Amino acid sequence: MPEYGVFAKTIKIERAGGKNMSKIQMTTPLVEMDGDEMTRILWQMIKDELLCPYIDLKTEYYDLGLEHRNETNDQVTVDSAEATKKYGVAVKCATITPNAARMTEYNLKEMWKSPNGTIRAALDGTVFRAPIVVKGIEPCVKNWEKPITLARHAYGDVYKNVEIKVPGAGKAELVFTGEDGEEIRETIHNFTAPGIIQGIHNTDKSIASFARACFNYALDTKQDLWFATKDTISKKYDHNFKDIFQEIYEKEYDARFKEAGIEYFYTLIDDAVARVMKAKGGFIWACKNYDGDVMSDMVSSAFGSLAMMTSVLVSPSGVYEYEAAHGAVQRHYYKHLKGEETSTNSVATIFAWTGALRKRGELDDIGELCTFADRLEAATLQTIEDGKMTKDLALITSLKDVTVLNSENFIKEIRKTLERLMAE
Repeated sequence: MPEYGVFAKTIKIERAGGKNMSKIQMTTPLVEMDGDEMTRILWQMIKDELLCPYIDLKTEYYDLGLEHRNETNDQVTVDSAEATKKYGVAVKCATITPNAARMTEYNLKEMWKSPNGTIRAALDGTVFRAPIVVKGIEPCVKNWEKPITLARHAYGDVYKNVEIKVPGAGKAELVFTGEDGEEIRETIHNFTAPGIIQGIHNTDKSIASFARACFNYALDTKQDLWFATKDTISKKYDHNFKDIFQEIYEKEYDARFKEAGIEYFYTLIDDAVARVMKAKGGFIWACKNYDGDVMSDMVSSAFGSLAMMTSVLVSPSGVYEYEAAHGAVQRHYYKHLKGEETSTNSVATIFAWTGALRKRGELDDIGELCTFADRLEAATLQTIEDGKMTKDLALITSLKDVTVLNSENFIKEIRKTLERLMAE
């Protein structure tokens, strides 16, 4: 576990060109959530090559690798969320959400829930995801001229569900028992044979927090806000989202949106998908939890790569958790274990670190930390624009005569570009 403290001595380091420069000092630690498989390998490479040579990095470390989650009965995930509330800023590596195959592979005690779902439920935040745009990587949707930001509700729905595998004939009911003992009861289905049942929930408080986060983000970034559900089918559950958004907008944000020259509108999710395909971009698309999960992958992939998207969870209390929006890259990890070379895109993971460092710098008034984050992002994009990239980008770039780099050499090439930018 990395050590941290409020104060630290200045450490001199030797840099390219023989110049001695001081490491940037941090005063408050980041909450560091390590992860799984290939992204865990990249995580350490990024720290070794791009962060620790320049920053006196202070983190409170939590190992969210699946094996350690299993050892602690997932208590480490809960602890990491509580630490995030304490320190205000976290950075998270991609993690495995186990399925039946993973149960066997990792010899798990049980099929642990998504760590992202656990953390998001604890923080009651909204996830904002936006594609990382770089020259030479053109969107698949040709009319997309500006990034599309996905605002994903980060509480409840299928991620906090309860499921039953129905063994045979019987009656399934949805029952709510109030504190006064009064019951509300609805029949779900009369089963005549085996089947399945799923129960999901949400709260008005969390939906209201989601709405305000979206409205505030739209005002901060001067972008139109779209919101979409399926209220024509889900006349109570989804309609409740629609009603809460509309009520808060009319009472608190209507005049502010008009003054800012931006628009809020609601539409059905299927209509939103059709509109997005024909739009030019440059807006925020707010979605319920599952819709946001799926649509953010669609948008990031259409903009170029799942590894080219930023993701930040923002809580109503002003807590921030930065992560990559993709998975743990299982296929590349298995190649790595065999000693085979991989060319894994680390951009989103790098941007998770830069986002967290920038926010830490803003909150602690450390301008050097913010500037470093900006430079590292610029160096990452410049490396790609110089034609040096991982295989996934090389397959889709419009640049000519590009150099395909393996996982480690891509990060080392970014360091060379960073050194050049810092020297300039």
